Amino acid sequence: MNQAKAFSTRDIVYTGMFVVLIAICSWISIPTAVPFTLQTFAVFMAVLVLGGKKGTLAVIVYLILGAAGMPVFSHFTGGFGILAGSTGGYLFGFALTAVIMWVMEPVGRGKPWIRILSMLIGLAACYTVGTIWFMAVYGRSTGPITVMTALGWCVFPFVIPDLIKIGLAYTLSPVLRKAIA
Repeated sequence: MNQAKAFSTRDIVYTGMFVVLIAICSWISIPTAVPFTLQTFAVFMAVLVLGGKKGTLAVIVYLILGAAGMPVFSHFTGGFGILAGSTGGYLFGFALTAVIMWVMEPVGRGKPWIRILSMLIGLAACYTVGTIWFMAVYGRSTGPITVMTALGWCVFPFVIPDLIKIGLAYTLSPVLRKAIA
């Protein structure tokens, strides 16, 4: 086994801490006209602080724990049924967001605009996967809905809060990265 590529104990601990952070952020619901959680903020932070490989691993472990029934999703829920439900696509979208950020890491070599762009592209991909999934699952149980209806319910109310989360993650991640270095 190549020791340079193996995860150190420190890597495992920090990855685990970000799994917990994602879960905690999923439980925090900000009461607005359409309540939102801080999950996407935690996903952005995981990749920005830990790097693409470990940050993506944190998101995947979070999803596996949730699928196994641990109450790590919003409203202290868990189980495969949540992932298979109408909003499950957005949860899978978190992993896609992390992967996109990871893939874009070497492109910008730490350039600020690339980091922000990677979060925006990742968020757009999450919205896309989540909305397609929502339309398919919701449509099966209640009848088809239009793309605009799905976007109105599942995306438009979250754009501004998610842009704020991107700004916060971009601002706070260097501080946290420096603290744990």
